[in-house]
Amino acid sequence: MAVALLAAFALLECTLCVIPGPAVLYVVSTALRRGTPTGLAGAAGIVAGNSVYFLLSACGVAALLSASYELFSILKWCGVAYLAYLGLRALLARDAGLELEAGSPAANSRAFSGALVTQLSNPKAIVFFVAILPQFVDAHKSVWLQLLVLALLSAAIEFTVLSGYTFAAARLRRAGVAARAGLLIERAGGALLLAIAAFLAREPLAVSAP
Repeated sequence: MAVALLAAFALLECTLCVIPGPAVLYVVSTALRRGTPTGLAGAAGIVAGNSVYFLLSACGVAALLSASYELFSILKWCGVAYLAYLGLRALLARDAGLELEAGSPAANSRAFSGALVTQLSNPKAIVFFVAILPQFVDAHKSVWLQLLVLALLSAAIEFTVLSGYTFAAARLRRAGVAARAGLLIERAGGALLLAIAAFLAREPLAVSAP
């Protein structure tokens, strides 16, 4: 695989990751509410979602999923409903439970699954893998090997960028803000999750980058 092509992909990936979107907002919200370990679990969930799409792309299933409006609509709205549920649960919380849940296996698992759903239900994500990713793959060479290289590069970049957002958000949390206004942060995080759900709900199944 040409170095220039890898460099172009890395530049594109970095640009798309840095721009705030559903993935960034979810990770920031999680880190603010639950701290660094749980925020990193959310980042891992986003990377896992991308890995699923890389696998589907390698199998040719991503194009089929994109072509099936009904199938992808079901996937999208299930994700929207799940995020809305998480948002309402946090928004209506009476106890922030910051110390109890921060970094716990249950909180980390919930953050991972929520991030995975966020990425899998994002229409822009699947369109990226159907419309843009093939431009970085040489059909005359091993497609599986090329996608593996791109997947590893994408995972490294995505996790690094999201980790940066996580540490920045967690630093604000450690500044004493969470201790003074835990319930307020919990509800603000819930409102942010609802905003992500609304954002995904409004996204058309049209060709664009994630």
